[in-house]
Amino acid sequence: MSRPDLTILRVLGLGDLLTAVPALRALARAFPSHRRVLAAPAELTPLLGLIECEDGRCIHELVDLRGLDDDPAKLPRAPEAAVNLHGRGPESHRLLLASEPNCLFAFRHPDVPESEGMPAWEEDEHEVDRWCRLLRESGIETDPDEIWITRPGLPVPPRARGATLIHPGAASGARRWPADRWATVARAEVEAGNVVFLTGSGEERDLCEEVACAAGLSMGCVLAGRTDLLQLAALVASAGVLACGDTGVAHLASALGVPSVILFGPTSPRHRGPPPHAIHRPLWAGHDGDPHADAPAPGLLEIEPETVIGELATLHAGARR
Repeated sequence: MSRPDLTILRVLGLGDLLTAVPALRALARAFPSHRRVLAAPAELTPLLGLIECEDGRCIHELVDLRGLDDDPAKLPRAPEAAVNLHGRGPESHRLLLASEPNCLFAFRHPDVPESEGMPAWEEDEHEVDRWCRLLRESGIETDPDEIWITRPGLPVPPRARGATLIHPGAASGARRWPADRWATVARAEVEAGNVVFLTGSGEERDLCEEVACAAGLSMGCVLAGRTDLLQLAALVASAGVLACGDTGVAHLASALGVPSVILFGPTSPRHRGPPPHAIHRPLWAGHDGDPHADAPAPGLLEIEPETVIGELATLHAGARR
């Protein structure tokens, strides 16, 4: 006899998936006998094996969905339950409702009658807490501290163990600190006796090479475009510390318990920042802005290299102690 389906919608990126990990664990406990299907971009598939629960994997299968306008026929038909961990609706609600679930877990939206009586959306809320609250107010116990993922068992370059990883890229210009400032930080790390590697996607390789050249690093330190998602996670897990902007790799550091310095520009760390812990140092000038703008956010530019260098030195000193 086939198992009933549970469909979970999260058609977003790496950081978005990792902020939903506590909710995914809660759903695995609440629906242990179901086939748990995540609707998300296929690029995230390698991470699913790292999101474990008591009976194995939190997610059994991923359905490749590229956006809210994708074909709802890709989703399991008539699942026993569908959970909207994507947004407040109405588009995401309607995408799930098109699969005719027996039950919907979602935030209330006035344009979707089926959501009447469901929990209310709150703007000023951390992403981890938001999805845990949705489930908790729907009768499912959650633990927001369960953000951890399993460390990948992949080999990394020997010199990368305990190294400083610098990830200068981000999805939008508003969250990209200038390359020359990252170069100043990288140069200071090397002068302090730390090994530095630069990570990023294939599209960010030119940026990483620019940083490396300005910092006087060899091109062998540039790993951008040379790792897949699982290898990137392995590098983060092996690092001594990570320095980056507000982007997906920052959430990897939080999930793997790796010390981090994270630069926030147009959005506050209270919404998407790391858990409050001494090993994580979020930097923010206190100014909100457009996270999708092309130019670096003014608040991001207020963060000086000396501040980042100082925070990294503090984390290194703590690790030595």
